[in-house]
Amino acid sequence: MSNTPHQRERLSAEPAAVIKALPGMGRLMINTRQGGATHERMGVVEAVAEDNGWLVCSGAEHDSRIEVGAITAMIVDRTSIMGGQCYPRIDFMQDADNVLCSVIGFAGIEPFDAVVSQFGPGEALEIVERTPPGGNAATETDPNDPGTVPFQAALASAQGVTVRITRPGFTQDWAGVVEKVSPSRGFINVMRTDFHLHLRACAVASWRQDTDGNGAVMVALNADGEPTGLTVHGPAAAFVAPAPIAEAV
Repeated sequence: MSNTPHQRERLSAEPAAVIKALPGMGRLMINTRQGGATHERMGVVEAVAEDNGWLVCSGAEHDSRIEVGAITAMIVDRTSIMGGQCYPRIDFMQDADNVLCSVIGFAGIEPFDAVVSQFGPGEALEIVERTPPGGNAATETDPNDPGTVPFQAALASAQGVTVRITRPGFTQDWAGVVEKVSPSRGFINVMRTDFHLHLRACAVASWRQDTDGNGAVMVALNADGEPTGLTVHGPAAAFVAPAPIAEAV
C-alpha cells in the first residue's frame, strides 16, 4: 500500500508538471467519458510534448491531447483494490462535478507514488465510494443497436480505422483493426490489448458519414441529431456493410 497518509487527496501541483511526469508511472490507462462512450487507452506513455497550450501524450499505446487550461483540480484516489493490487488514479477535473480525463496506474502503487510524491503532500479528502458508469448489468444489448454500425462494418472489411473521442479540453485516438464487437450487459464493446471502447446501448441513434481527405468519417449522433463526440475514421470501404448472402434455392 501507499506510504502517504492520504488515500484520497487534492494535489496542489501544476497540472502540466503532473502530466509531463506520467512516463515514470509505467503501464497506465488514460480514459474519458463523453456522450455515452468510455474511451480507454492502456500502456506506457513514452513521451509528453507541448503543443500551444495542450499536452500530447504519445507512444505505441497512447495518443491523447489534454488542454492544460481546462483542468481546474487534480484528485488522487488510492482506494481501488482489485485482485490484491492497488489501481491508483488521478482524476483531472474540468469543474467540481465533471472529470475531464483520468489516469489509472496499472503497475501498482509504488511507481505511481514515486511520481506523485515529488509534488508534495496534497490536501486530504474524504474517501467516497466510486460507482460504476451507467449501464444495467441485467440488461442484454441488442446486437443491432445503431451504435454497432461502423464497428461491425469495419470488422467485416478488416480495414484499419481510427476511433476518436473528442470533448472540450481533451481528445484521444486509437488506430487499428477491429477484431471483435461485443454487445453485452448494456454496452457495445470494442476491445484490444491497448484499447477499450465501452459505448452505452442506445447512446447513438444514428451515424452521419462525412468525408475526411481521401477517407470517411462516421460521426455518432444522439437522439436529437447532435454529435456525441465519438467518431470513427477510415477508408470509405471500411464502412460499407457486406451484402447479405443469398439463400440457396
